[in-house]
Amino acid sequence: MKKSATVLVTGGTGFVGLRLIFTLLQQGYTVRTTVRQLSSKDKIIAALSEHGILDLEQLSFIEAELTDDRNWDAAMQGSTYVLSVASPVFFDIPEDENEAIRPAVEGIRRVLKFAQQAGVKRVVMTSNFGAVGFSQTDKTRQTTEEDWTDVHLKGLSVYEKSKTLAEKAAWYFIRTEGDSLELAVINAVAIYGPALDAHVSGSFHLLTNLLNGSMKLVPNIPLNVVDIRDVAELHIRAMITPEANGQRFIAAADGQITLPGIAALLKTRLPEVSGKVSMRRLPDLLVRFAALFNRKAREGVVFLNMNRNISNAKARQALGWKPIASQEEAILTGVASMARYRMIS
Repeated sequence: MKKSATVLVTGGTGFVGLRLIFTLLQQGYTVRTTVRQLSSKDKIIAALSEHGILDLEQLSFIEAELTDDRNWDAAMQGSTYVLSVASPVFFDIPEDENEAIRPAVEGIRRVLKFAQQAGVKRVVMTSNFGAVGFSQTDKTRQTTEEDWTDVHLKGLSVYEKSKTLAEKAAWYFIRTEGDSLELAVINAVAIYGPALDAHVSGSFHLLTNLLNGSMKLVPNIPLNVVDIRDVAELHIRAMITPEANGQRFIAAADGQITLPGIAALLKTRLPEVSGKVSMRRLPDLLVRFAALFNRKAREGVVFLNMNRNISNAKARQALGWKPIASQEEAILTGVASMARYRMIS
């Protein structure tokens, strides 16, 4: 059944963006999505068709970049909601971290500005847990949406810093220029689960390093995990639930799992692809010692210190959301997708 609302999804080729398009079309919404190059629409159409979405009458594409004003006014016209998923991509750490931070901050400001001008009702921003709990080390309490990562934290990656500052910029825009524009934010932990094509989230690099054997010693780092299908559902609930306006929501399955725990899970449940997975543990003390000399090790210390006892109660209570997948299922289905799309060497 066709729904009256038109939803703009930014960054439709991405892992989250593509899943959102898929889910919205399943639910009957009219969907418009931005792509950096219009030729990219063929990848989206192919992925949707492969997974049973054959009627694309309610899907349209528009070329737009987060770093450029062009076409954003047209992209917003007629949209009731905007799911702001796209994020600037950088493959190498720039010498000047502002080269990575500025596009993220300016990108969300651009989305909000054009949404406000077009009379969009609500924007749902895809942030991440890096903006919430990376400096929360008090393990006597749960980490919640009330927490914010300290951007001056030693060892914080440029990526997490950029996500934190971008989200802060979004809330500042709403307070000072937003007028009637509404905002909700999804703060997702490591996203796994089934992919619709070979484009996956950055979190998958941990699985890649385990599966290809490049992680010879596995650090005892705990993780929180969420399934991509749960992330998509949470975005849509935050989009349509009146009480979600002005709120952030942590997207996470229950519990936590360590990297050695993931290694053991893969060995037990997927032995056919986990022959190179190491079961040798890297001592915490060695990580802390290496942090004196190595940037990656300093980022590892942040992971060792942070409180991974996080709460998803707000999303459950305010949005009536319940994770459909456990952290183990999210990991296993993610690896199954990696095998399907030949991402395992």
